[in-house]
Amino acid sequence: MFFNMNSNKMYFLFILFFSSLISISANSWFGCWIGLEINLLSFIPLINNSNNILSSEASLKYFLIQSIASINLLFCIIMKMILMKNFEMNNLMSIMINSSLLMKMGSAPFHFWFPNIIEGLSWFNNFILMTWQKITPIILLSYYLNKNFLIIIIIMNSIIGAIGGLNQTSLRKLMAFSSINNLSWMISSIMISENLWMFFFFMYSFMISIMCFLFYIMNMFFINQLFYININYLIKLSLLINFLSLGGLPPFIGFLPKWIIINFLLMNNFFFMTFIIIMMSLIMLFFYIRILYSSFMFNYLKLKWMKILIKNKMMYFINFLSLISLLGMILSTFLFM
Repeated sequence: MFFNMNSNKMYFLFILFFSSLISISANSWFGCWIGLEINLLSFIPLINNSNNILSSEASLKYFLIQSIASINLLFCIIMKMILMKNFEMNNLMSIMINSSLLMKMGSAPFHFWFPNIIEGLSWFNNFILMTWQKITPIILLSYYLNKNFLIIIIIMNSIIGAIGGLNQTSLRKLMAFSSINNLSWMISSIMISENLWMFFFFMYSFMISIMCFLFYIMNMFFINQLFYININYLIKLSLLINFLSLGGLPPFIGFLPKWIIINFLLMNNFFFMTFIIIMMSLIMLFFYIRILYSSFMFNYLKLKWMKILIKNKMMYFINFLSLISLLGMILSTFLFM
């Protein structure tokens, strides 16, 4: 099973979800900060594994980075209360608070910890870090955003996410840079409206969950495993559909939220930023297609004995979800008629 957890881990998972609700529903910055701290302290027992050196190292790194971001956020909150009437410092405080929250979610240029920590985690913990752990900082960011600063951050996220993923052989690091690139779309959508962000985030979580589950059941961590091992072509087809959907290629369902965001950005005259994030999405599609081409076309006769036999009822569900993704353009056509 994907959720192979004992009762203690389920308890910490419940606290993790509950802490995000505390931060989102708090009516003061101190309440938000407390929720973030509870979130940090509940996620570390989930990722820490005494039998794995990499996960222990990842949990220590995660604690240090998040602690620095929390201290910075707390300092900014206190300074904002002191300098409340000083309008000249208000802009600086908004940039500092935004920077603290961006560091918490692993956004560029504060992203250096993100791929290294993801490399030491299991696929389930990767899924939580790439999805749920971004919810609280992004919603807090929407309360006090500095638009000019965030436009620079969006461009940096899209460029670093695309360029950083080009030279990767690790699937986990590749998914980390993909997450950084998708963060540029998330921040763009939160600048427009929370409803649009919720729609994009739901679609992104849907696609990432399928990818993480497929890699988990096949026990895959590196790109060369995709074409060394003789995998069932139905699984390869599922990987193809979900990779291209994650890249935002029509007619897959991942294109729909990106199309809506592009329309809203152009309506608000963000022409240069829109051009950059579209171009960087093409680079993302390039290295997704490179992986898929290799896994489909390379055939190692000497390694034919290495065959994965997956007898998992969840595979039928995954194939059904992939079919939904394939029919995404039909849905989008009806929506925009």
